[in-house]
Amino acid sequence: MEIHKLRLGNLLLSSNILMAPLAGYTCYPFRMLAYELGAGLCFTEMASANALKYDDKATKRLLFTTEEEPIRAVQLLGGIPAVMEQMAASTQLENFEIIDINMGCPVPNVFKSGEGSALMLDPKRAAAIIRGCKKSGKIITVKCRTGIREDAMFTAEFARMCEAAGADMITVHGRSRSMMYDGKPYHEEIAHAKAAVRIPVIANGGIFSMDDACKVLDHTGADGVMLARYGLENPYIFSELTEKPCHKKPLQLLHEQLALTLRYYDETFALRYIKKLASYMMKKKKGTKKYKEKLYQCGSEMELLDSINLIFGEMEMEQSHDRLL
Repeated sequence: MEIHKLRLGNLLLSSNILMAPLAGYTCYPFRMLAYELGAGLCFTEMASANALKYDDKATKRLLFTTEEEPIRAVQLLGGIPAVMEQMAASTQLENFEIIDINMGCPVPNVFKSGEGSALMLDPKRAAAIIRGCKKSGKIITVKCRTGIREDAMFTAEFARMCEAAGADMITVHGRSRSMMYDGKPYHEEIAHAKAAVRIPVIANGGIFSMDDACKVLDHTGADGVMLARYGLENPYIFSELTEKPCHKKPLQLLHEQLALTLRYYDETFALRYIKKLASYMMKKKKGTKKYKEKLYQCGSEMELLDSINLIFGEMEMEQSHDRLL
């Protein structure tokens, strides 16, 4: 497995290990954590172009960033070429260097609206969206699936269309739309896409360990990998893959995440976000189920701090004890 810097347009990413856009999670604080640990690129949560057009406040909050963020990349969802072109060039996205077009979301209401993975059924409209967004002068990437159904996948064909329309990179989730988020990803489809185009191809889907990431790169020949849920469960995976040193324990990371979130967001948002992140970081850890109810009952910053101090402090003591044995 080769970890290296990745050229994307006029930008040089520090590594070819990327973090996927995840609704409810990849807010500014988490992106900064992933960058600190070695991620080469992180995306905002999915933002609706139509919602931005009508100046939706909740959607605008998804776009929060600062000049401290190493590379600023937004994921945009939409199915109308004119609206996507307008929003790509809008002042609302002026702080972002990269726009990732969502052509892979499999959720029924998104699919029925002709957005997300539905665009794979309409390559002419998908190409028009890419060309329109490209007029903004920004780097344009696309995230897609292997197709709509398992028995009729067309990854390479779709990748060629994206490249011809002007995309600078394509990320392929190795499952079809019908598979949603389950089932073994089709690595051969990602390999077909890689062989079909000259732009970087990133492999995504089904990566839940360092070994998985290595196998995906080896099997597909992709230019990099994009982590999703496992990046929340084990943020240290970025450090492990890139060999970027990190000596901070989980408790310290959570304390820093809470402080950073409170600096830029209100307490309600901060409590909700840290509870979700802490819950993910407890996943598959022995003896933590009993703490989750207490964690979600926290109603203030101090209660949350007491809870995570208890949970992660005990986890650290148990790990130290295991190492001594």
